[in-house]
Amino acid sequence: MTINERQDELIEDFELFDEWESKYEYIIDLGKQFPPLEEQYKTEENIIKGCQSKVWLHAYMQDNKLMFEADSDAIIVRGLVSMLVKVLSGHTPEEIAKSDLYFMERIGLHQHLAQTRSNGLASMLKQMKAYAIAYQAVNN
Repeated sequence: MTINERQDELIEDFELFDEWESKYEYIIDLGKQFPPLEEQYKTEENIIKGCQSKVWLHAYMQDNKLMFEADSDAIIVRGLVSMLVKVLSGHTPEEIAKSDLYFMERIGLHQHLAQTRSNGLASMLKQMKAYAIAYQAVNN
């Protein structure tokens, strides 16, 4: 699936819920289902700056695709980062670097998340794109 197809799939999932309380519960469920990050990657250099909660992000290349693994000490943040990982992981650094992520706006995250959570989400995305740009530079 392309990045946009994965975004569209998430948007469709959220359209199943009428109320924001149900959408929050869905995000929490995503966080509960998200596989935990191995302890060896929960290091200071993998912590995303700009997040109120602790968020660890591990990136690596596999078959010319950039793979992400992440975790957080806050369950709703685990759900948020799981969506970013679902959308971006498994694509080339070029695809990730030039991607336009519209799913967050379409499902209304920015309007319904606290400002600190929105800022944290932006920091997560910024770090993922930074990894993509760095891997692009190394592989070119």
